[in-house]
Amino acid sequence: MKCPNCGAKMPVGSLYCEQCGEDIHIVPDFEPEVELNIEQTISEIAEDIKEEQQISGQDIKPQKKARRNILIAGVVGILCLLFVTGTVLTYQYHSVSFQTEKAKRCVERQQYDKAIKYYQRALELSEDDVTLMFGLADVYFLKNNKIEYEYLLRQIIKQENASNEQVESAYGKLIAIYRAREDYQSINELLLSCENERVVQSYQNYVAMAPEFSIPEGYYADIQPLRLTAYGNGKIYYTLDGSKPDENSAQYTAPIILDDGDYTICAYFVNEYGIASEYVTKTYHIEIEALPIPTVTTVSGEYEFPTMIEISGDDSEVYYTTDGSTPTLSSTLYTGPIPMPLGKSNFKFVRIGGGRSSGVVERTYSLVMNTEYTPQDAEKDVVAYSMESGKIYDEAGHAYDTYIYKYRYQYVTNINDVDDFYVVSEFLQGEDESLTRTGNHFAVNAYTGKVYKLQIDEYGNYTLVEIEEQS
Repeated sequence: MKCPNCGAKMPVGSLYCEQCGEDIHIVPDFEPEVELNIEQTISEIAEDIKEEQQISGQDIKPQKKARRNILIAGVVGILCLLFVTGTVLTYQYHSVSFQTEKAKRCVERQQYDKAIKYYQRALELSEDDVTLMFGLADVYFLKNNKIEYEYLLRQIIKQENASNEQVESAYGKLIAIYRAREDYQSINELLLSCENERVVQSYQNYVAMAPEFSIPEGYYADIQPLRLTAYGNGKIYYTLDGSKPDENSAQYTAPIILDDGDYTICAYFVNEYGIASEYVTKTYHIEIEALPIPTVTTVSGEYEFPTMIEISGDDSEVYYTTDGSTPTLSSTLYTGPIPMPLGKSNFKFVRIGGGRSSGVVERTYSLVMNTEYTPQDAEKDVVAYSMESGKIYDEAGHAYDTYIYKYRYQYVTNINDVDDFYVVSEFLQGEDESLTRTGNHFAVNAYTGKVYKLQIDEYGNYTLVEIEEQS
């Protein structure tokens, strides 16, 4: 037996050619009408025999009867063969597994057009079978038919019966198509509509999602640091007046400080592939309530005796300066009474906290003491004492252990109602001439010049220690 398509030899009874894969139709595809025709033919033959018997009115001769029986048997045999063959072909035509296997064999032989037909027939029988859809898609890919390949993959990600693995595989294949042709806009649109978090997470660098604002829009009574964030690598651009930003607008690099006023902030994100997100706009009204001003009890004026500058009541979060500038968070924090400096001084106090600040309180002082003994005299006397005690051997502060000590005036104050004293502290000088406190202090009487050792505890309490005269 030879194949009618390619002429190759075939085993007897084979239903397809192993050489070319062509189906061998002995008879046309069997349909229900075939069965009806068989039944009608058999009925007609029976009727003819019956009529002949009635007409002749006598028995048919044995020889003719034998030939008629052979004829009937032949016809019945042919009809049975047709019936069996039609039944087999009908089963194959309606079998998903048969159509699938035929498609796979055609793919192995690179007969892609035939494989497509078999897969299409299998999908007609089982239209929701995702595995069949993948099989057909792969054939289109082998044929380099990217349009049908992409269409089938998009159908797969919509299938409710598709497993997570199948969905993720379909997304991966689609993204590979777009990435190969640098169609990053299609990747972005595909991922924005994706409900599978693992897929979005895996390809987040291709997504241009709109920026997220750290605080919801609305009314605020204090300064707000607004942070903008976006997924993936790229840049955020924004405006403060509600207009749509572009790549020439301000680029977000640090929190946007929203102070007193109204803001309409519009922002968008551009990822590393040049894909732009949607615009996001939010409005803010900032109306900062001022903090209460510090209550400085020491009034401005001229003073002859050491005086402490104090704040009564709530003294928390108060910062001050002595050079006339407005205090900020970088200025000196008030932690307790401040010794008034000698000469003229200009203090400014401000309370700062929670993004708010109070009004400024200003005080001007002039402290001139009724003594000719100066702070510089006090420093010299302390140096003289250190030389006499053997700690240093010259006025420059050099010590025998190679260290260099320096003595610096700090402030003037009344100690324990004993008298007024200049406070001098000891420092260790480094190689870069920086000074580090050693923790040793001296109190020098502002009127007599007598030197005491001074002990200051953690609460700011003073203790005067007499210095024994050196022999």
